[in-house]
Amino acid sequence: MPVRLLRRLAAFAVALFALPAPASFHLWAINEIYSNADGTVQFVELSAFAGGQQFLAGHTLASNAPGGNKVFTFPSNLPGDTLGKKMLLGTAGFAALGVVAPDYVLPDGFLSRSGGTLVFADIYDVVNHGALPSDGVLSIDRTGATATNSPTNFFGTTGTVAPAPVDLTVTKSGGGTGTVASTPAGIACGAACTAGFSAGTLVTLTATPAAGSGFAGWAGGGCAGTGPCALTLAAATSVTASFETGTAIPRLGNISTRMQVLTGDDVMIGGFIIGGTVPKTVVVRASGPSLVPFGIANALANPVLQLFTGPTPVATNDNWQEAANAATLQASGFAPGNALESAIHMTLAPGAYTGVVTGAGGATGVGIIEVFEVDQPGVPLANISTRGRVLTGNDVMIGGFVINGTSPQTVVVRARGPSLIPFGIASALADPELTLVRSSDQGVLATNDDWGSAANAAQVTASGFAPANAKESAILVTLPPGAYTAIVRGVANTTGVAIIEVFAQ
Repeated sequence: MPVRLLRRLAAFAVALFALPAPASFHLWAINEIYSNADGTVQFVELSAFAGGQQFLAGHTLASNAPGGNKVFTFPSNLPGDTLGKKMLLGTAGFAALGVVAPDYVLPDGFLSRSGGTLVFADIYDVVNHGALPSDGVLSIDRTGATATNSPTNFFGTTGTVAPAPVDLTVTKSGGGTGTVASTPAGIACGAACTAGFSAGTLVTLTATPAAGSGFAGWAGGGCAGTGPCALTLAAATSVTASFETGTAIPRLGNISTRMQVLTGDDVMIGGFIIGGTVPKTVVVRASGPSLVPFGIANALANPVLQLFTGPTPVATNDNWQEAANAATLQASGFAPGNALESAIHMTLAPGAYTGVVTGAGGATGVGIIEVFEVDQPGVPLANISTRGRVLTGNDVMIGGFVINGTSPQTVVVRARGPSLIPFGIASALADPELTLVRSSDQGVLATNDDWGSAANAAQVTASGFAPANAKESAILVTLPPGAYTAIVRGVANTTGVAIIEVFAQ
């Protein structure tokens, strides 16, 4: 064969093998489908299983569903060869996330979230799919199997769509002012009263009243009461925080107990708690002689008052007019009616306090211990508890309390006896009976003997203030503002040491 011919054949062969692969578009497979709950963020990922499949302009991807069919037409070819490549189509909402840039932008709501059929290039790939996951995390493959979404575009960039944040909104209400903050940070209301958190986040809200106001409580989102509110966010949630001016807040304003003051373990011991985070001025008072005009002939003639926090003495008074701040006490309006009675006017930090009433020189008789709020109505007197010996007749234990403010207050009134025995009180009242009376007309509001027999015993348990012994008594009730009296007797006129307690919820 002539050399010239051989050279021509060789040149032709080289030219033949240098030609590009046939232009095509159809060798793609749908391999991942994703939608969020409202269909604003969606994507479809396809994989090429051959090179030369970048010529997509004019071809289609269809989403067919009973509610209607949608068709996307590819506006252009891909920018290069497709061997080993993927292709990503996503809605504008997906593109706006900035997780991965889609190669093509689909119309909003392109995929049917309830199920449908995806058809690539008319017939070349068809995938029937069921309902798409709506948790914002999972996608499905062509078989319907779920996994964490992992979109990848033509350039090999991959990522994961994080679930959309769940909004928590705090609304403030009432005539007072204050702020609400969250842990973890986000809510600072004040100014920022809505924040987004990842679904499943445990968020704790804390309300702080401004000076002259108080926090009256939560509503919505499962929040209640006046303490910090912890809630786990599963969906958008709204919570209302109510702040009231100090005088409008429902609260225990004045609390008192009347009983026989004896000696040793049978002196009168009254406890109270100042809640909140700022100091509160109170008057603690021990009365005796001023009871005589009210028919209490055996009144304690000369009561002595000591105030403690834990085991630490805070103040002592015998005869209130001898106090260094007697003029201030007089100006408060809570000075005792008799010069031999005792009173302590003090500003106390939040915490638990105990007032002990004894008779001067070891004398005995009926006395009253009382606690009055002087300022900071937004700072609550959380509870009063008084321990002493319950006798019979006029010498039963009588506790009084006043609900101030303009709206109702839920309280638990409790009478305990048997649960004192482990604390060394051998003569504890074996079976206390409790009666709650409205002071204005002496109308009986509730009676309880053995707290577990109450119709709302489950609510008493849920309150956290259920007595420890089945023989003890408790009344949980919501009361309008006013004065109330709680009376503790021994069943069948038995006697012994008992505690009466009033807790505000």
